[in-house]
Amino acid sequence: MQDKKASSPLFALENYQIDDSIGFLMTRARLLLVKSIDEALVGCDITYAQGGILYMLSTGRCASAADLAREFYIDAASMKRSLDRLEARQLIVRQPNPQDRRQIRLSLTPDGEALAQRMPVIYVAVLSQLFADFSAEEVGFLKSLLRKFLAHGGL
Repeated sequence: MQDKKASSPLFALENYQIDDSIGFLMTRARLLLVKSIDEALVGCDITYAQGGILYMLSTGRCASAADLAREFYIDAASMKRSLDRLEARQLIVRQPNPQDRRQIRLSLTPDGEALAQRMPVIYVAVLSQLFADFSAEEVGFLKSLLRKFLAHGGL
């Protein structure tokens, strides 16, 4: 018996339908997630993107604008605008790196830290609502498939 992967492609142009496209479905799923989190953050007066920045800074995973731009895969100018808004709201501060004054380190203010600590609670509530009809096994399988997809793509 021949390997199925070798004999027929997973995707073929003659069968392509936008509504059945994995890219389309993943994009729509991401948009639903972003919209739902934005709605949950209305009372916090921040956006999904700003909440993500605050949370990433709180975890220590990112400490500079360049780190954040790479993590969120956005250009430096867009990141600068987001950081300017967060700084104007006194949620973050920019400070020169003592080891290399050319670098600017980002840190949370006490208000920024308090808001960042609320993000997991909000994220879990939104995910619980969106995945209410899924079993634990289905969620686990989806996560494993997404990890495999991301690893194959180098992210």
